[in-house]
Amino acid sequence: MSTATPTTPVSPIPVRSPLTSALSGATAVLIGGSSGIGLAAGVLLRSIGARVVLVGRDPDRLEAAVSRVRSAGPAEAPEDAVLAVAGDGGDERTLAAAFDTAGQVDHVLVTAGGLTGVGPLTELSADDIRAAVDSRLGAAFTTARMAASRLPAGGSLTFSSGILVVRPAPGMTAPLSVAGAVETLTRALAVELAPARLRVNAVRFGRIDTPLLRSLPGLDSDDAVAAAGSAVPLGRFGTAEEAAASALFLMANTYVTGQIITVDGGETLT
Repeated sequence: MSTATPTTPVSPIPVRSPLTSALSGATAVLIGGSSGIGLAAGVLLRSIGARVVLVGRDPDRLEAAVSRVRSAGPAEAPEDAVLAVAGDGGDERTLAAAFDTAGQVDHVLVTAGGLTGVGPLTELSADDIRAAVDSRLGAAFTTARMAASRLPAGGSLTFSSGILVVRPAPGMTAPLSVAGAVETLTRALAVELAPARLRVNAVRFGRIDTPLLRSLPGLDSDDAVAAAGSAVPLGRFGTAEEAAASALFLMANTYVTGQIITVDGGETLT
């Protein structure tokens, strides 16, 4: 006698136009949306009529980001077209506040997270390693738990990673291990959340011209960034808008899940 549990029939994932224009009217929560790729995603989303909720740590930078994103949409847009929640994007209370502020949320993009735990392995303490894990992997789990209970069928969750996962560099063991774990989490969640018709993907970014990139030694000027970017097959580093556009593609295309897409100007080919 079979002991298998019957599966409950579920509706197929909703179908809509895969063009990003179909995101008009949707609501996206952008964790790390006050700067860099997250902010660029907010500008692009607002320009096509999406509602945007920005989450970031720095209240002043968040206020400036709200103004910039709001300016990308029509002047007569309602006040709630662009909202902001200040706080740690990996904290459950901050995320709950973001979802509550937004009302219905259709898509979540996570670009928050710096380079925690950089340094030779033998010089890292247990606390350094734990901080690296908590800042990226722990935050990813917290976001996923929130999204799984709040997103509607057809909703999406998009994480970020980087090309050093496949091109490791000395002194980057801790942050790269965590980024690799986020990619594995992406695939696992895509399978687990598929019955709820939620999609989970990640973007593996190359070197993108953002404030984070320019905070690195030797990359604090236009000339330095241009010189370093000349070694990329396409001759330059990517723009934040080019990077962010990949996230909008993943939000819009309802038949993509469990994928790690690379946006790097061909850098991993060299």
